[in-house]
Amino acid sequence: MNEPLPTQAQTVIIGGGSIGCNTAYHLTKLGMSDVVVLEQGQLTSGTTWHAAGLIVAGLLKSEAECEIYTHGRDLYEKLEAETGISTGFRDVGYLQIANNEERVHEMRRLAPFMRRHGIDIYEISTREAQDLFPIGDLSDVLSAFYIPKDGRANPVDLTMSLAKGARMGGAKFFEGVTVTEIMTKNGTATGVRMATGEIITAENVVICGGMWSRQLGATAGINLPLQAAEHYYLITDDIEGLSRDLPVLEDPSTYTYYREEVGGMMLGLFEPVGAAWNLDSIPGDFCFGEINPDWDRMIPHLEKAYSRVPSIIDIGVRKFFCGPESFTPDLGPLVGETPELRNCYVAAGLNSLGILNGAGIGNVLAHWIVEGLPPVDVTGINVNRFTKSENTPAFRRDRTPELLGRLFGQHYHNDAPQTARDVKRSVLHERLAAAGAFFTEGHAWEMADWFAPTPEQAKIEKYSWFRQNWFDWHAEEHRAAREDVILMDMTLMSNFIVQGRDSCVFLNRLSCNQIDVEPGNIVYTQWVNEQGGFEGDLTVTRLEQDKFMVICGENVPGHTEQHMHKHLQEDEFVTIYDASSATTQINIHGPKSRDLMQKVSYTDMSNEAFPYLCAKEIDVGYANVLAIRVTYIGELGWELHIPTIHAIQVYDQLVEAGKEFGLRHAGMQTLGSLRLEKAYRDFGVDVDNTDNPIEAGLGFAVKLDKAGGFIGRDALAKIKDKGVPNNRMLQFLLQNPEPLLYGNELIYLDGKEVGHLQIGAYGHTLGGAVGIGFASLDEPLSAEIVNTGNWEIDVAGQRIKATASLRPLYDPNMERIKC
Repeated sequence: MNEPLPTQAQTVIIGGGSIGCNTAYHLTKLGMSDVVVLEQGQLTSGTTWHAAGLIVAGLLKSEAECEIYTHGRDLYEKLEAETGISTGFRDVGYLQIANNEERVHEMRRLAPFMRRHGIDIYEISTREAQDLFPIGDLSDVLSAFYIPKDGRANPVDLTMSLAKGARMGGAKFFEGVTVTEIMTKNGTATGVRMATGEIITAENVVICGGMWSRQLGATAGINLPLQAAEHYYLITDDIEGLSRDLPVLEDPSTYTYYREEVGGMMLGLFEPVGAAWNLDSIPGDFCFGEINPDWDRMIPHLEKAYSRVPSIIDIGVRKFFCGPESFTPDLGPLVGETPELRNCYVAAGLNSLGILNGAGIGNVLAHWIVEGLPPVDVTGINVNRFTKSENTPAFRRDRTPELLGRLFGQHYHNDAPQTARDVKRSVLHERLAAAGAFFTEGHAWEMADWFAPTPEQAKIEKYSWFRQNWFDWHAEEHRAAREDVILMDMTLMSNFIVQGRDSCVFLNRLSCNQIDVEPGNIVYTQWVNEQGGFEGDLTVTRLEQDKFMVICGENVPGHTEQHMHKHLQEDEFVTIYDASSATTQINIHGPKSRDLMQKVSYTDMSNEAFPYLCAKEIDVGYANVLAIRVTYIGELGWELHIPTIHAIQVYDQLVEAGKEFGLRHAGMQTLGSLRLEKAYRDFGVDVDNTDNPIEAGLGFAVKLDKAGGFIGRDALAKIKDKGVPNNRMLQFLLQNPEPLLYGNELIYLDGKEVGHLQIGAYGHTLGGAVGIGFASLDEPLSAEIVNTGNWEIDVAGQRIKATASLRPLYDPNMERIKC
């Protein structure tokens, strides 16, 4: 007799695939035994059952990615011993090949970083690769990288083993149960309702519904941008002599992975132009389902795939399979508490890597639910990073075909999606294009990356990890910022108007710095959580006594808004309004910026009348503009927040008046190089929720003694009381002017590996590549060690001597900013 559904539970998980079972398993490991898993079909019947079961690292670019991957690999190795159910895991090895110098360079850049984080990847010769994969034609391969401990598992057996492990911890599983509604009260999830009308009340609801998650979330107003796409693999008939221990081979040049499958060969296809499946909704009864293969579309891709293993082209085909997998716009999963509904969590959108990353994601989410905070950097996977515009049917239709190829193909530091573009455009877009802008995409924004002399030249001739055709034009922008004056369209920045009787008390509780300043002042501050980890790195401008403007980067508006709403108390009278679309932000910076601003405004722009960190409403032509004297590049200048209806008028006046002062347009590449010469931090890029302001060198903005304290104050005080930290963020300048830095390069002190760079760019003023990153020692990292140590940075396997500094190497006394 089937066990009846409970009427209440501590946590209800919707979905019984790899992600749902992993989440349940890890919750029970943290002591939460009252867990209920509801599956509309049978366990694994969604997409888990037809997964390839690859447990391979790929090329990982963040600490979080490495931790999520290694957690799963290590768990899958030992899970059978715990549960008694085989996972089918076999460490047959993983081989990545490169048939061009760019790919070799990319892999050499990332391999040391991955080794630092527990992944034993190393370069081998083409001959060694051929010996490991004798069935392949590797005649065009220049180099290969091998991970011996990687391999494969059986997806169904693995999931069943996880389910048993969760049951051993108290979790209950119910199949054939369809959830039709997430129940809510006062903005909080309170349980679920089934198609039968039955209700389970719960403290937490977790959406792990795979490709069904978007439509289920939508019933509760939750934005989950993911889309199912056709995904193919081919399995050949038996191949004589094919070893079961053949390593998994990945080849980005053919967009294919290869592995043994029950005596035959599996060819997994990630074609450059894919196909979305069922834009409107996924049928609820699509269990253990297949899609009829589109042979006409796939034959060219199959021919390319077979070119790597031409000896098997005459082997018969056992199965040409097509099944759906769900993908997100940026190929990062959707994880965390939803911004729309408290106590409602999600783990979905695993981008065809649900078996590979399921355990790591389940572990992260379980800690998030039980402890209130995630244990790894989640800025790149947090569900709150998307807007609704990236979840429209048209956006999903246009972006999805590109995603499979982007997941599997060759990558470059500055490539960007080519589809679903022009989602968010500044009103200055056409003006910038006419000025020679090359546009890249970030968080759905069209951003001027750099400027060419003419619009016709605004193109990338060849993507590369070395200097590209725009490098010298970017250098001219950089020099103009240091010597003359530049204009940057920074409309992509988000600004929130926070106002009301309790707005000052509210923002002061969030902020490490003192927000209770006179109107017309701007404050640079961090927001942290109870453990002292970053939740924001931003500015707060006091416009009036009870009115403030919070400005954050384009990568974190959703997180910033969610953090504010999360900590707003019921008895506080505060309104929070996203005013980003109402304003256009133009930044004017450089030693001649005051001369330019004075020419276009009757307002006194002198240092005495308009000092650093001051905000005023000024006139520019017919427009009233909020001007904020602040900088993110290390030069005199202003942010101009312009009502959008006046933006083009103001822009035209600035450009015309700027001719006298050598005004140049500047793009995001120049913003990056300028700010890194000043070692300015960027939340979500350089620092994240696992870092803290003290170790990041931002203690000057932390007021531990301010009245009333702030969230995370005690945690930061404990860190501060320990004295000089062992772990500190430093700035580095390569002494050789030729190599380039992008991030993830290892840091060496006196021959010992001590950290890695978070980000890098070329410092045209300093005369070499610059970067910032955390170095960690077994002793306090003192200024003497920083100044006298023998520092080196690993760039693609070559150690380059570097200068390290605790203070900015450019204008450390801030003389240029405050002049």
